[in-house]
Amino acid sequence: MAEPIGNNITQEGNGPPELSYWHVWADENGVTHQTRCALSDFKEESVGGKAAPEWIETLLTSKANVVFFVQPVGWVGDWHPNPKPQWIVTLSGRWFVETMDGTRVEMGPGEVSFGGDQTTKADAQGRFGHRSGTVGDELLSLMAIQLDGEEWLGLKPCSFK
Repeated sequence: MAEPIGNNITQEGNGPPELSYWHVWADENGVTHQTRCALSDFKEESVGGKAAPEWIETLLTSKANVVFFVQPVGWVGDWHPNPKPQWIVTLSGRWFVETMDGTRVEMGPGEVSFGGDQTTKADAQGRFGHRSGTVGDELLSLMAIQLDGEEWLGLKPCSFK
C-alpha cells in the first residue's frame, strides 16, 4: 500500500511517487466537476551536473504565463471559469473551489489544482464555471501557471499522468 508522505504525495516502497491534484473540468453539457487525479509518470534522473538523481516528471513543455495571486481574508470570486487552462499551487493560506455539481474542495499549502473549465455553460441558476474564495483568517497566496494553446481546452479529468 502506498504510504502518504505529505498532504498530496504518496509512495510505495522505493518506487516512483504519486502527486495528487484536483482537476476542475466541464462535461459535454458545460456542467463543472472536480476529480481527484494523480501524476504518476515520475522517472528517477538527475537534473544535470553533479546533482543526485531525484524523481522528475516533465509534464509538458509549452508557452505559459506564471502569475502570483494574493487574496484578502473573506475574498470570494463568484461564478466564473478559469481565465486559461492553469495549474494552481497553494503557497500559503487556505481556499475553496466549488463546482456546479455541488462539490466543494478546500486546499492548503502545497496542494495543486488544474483549472480546465473554460468550456462551461451557464445553468438555470446562472452558475457557470466555479466559485472560489479564501478560508480562515489569513491571506491566501497562489501561483498559477497559465497555459497558452487550444490543445489544453476541454481536457477530460486525469488527462495528465
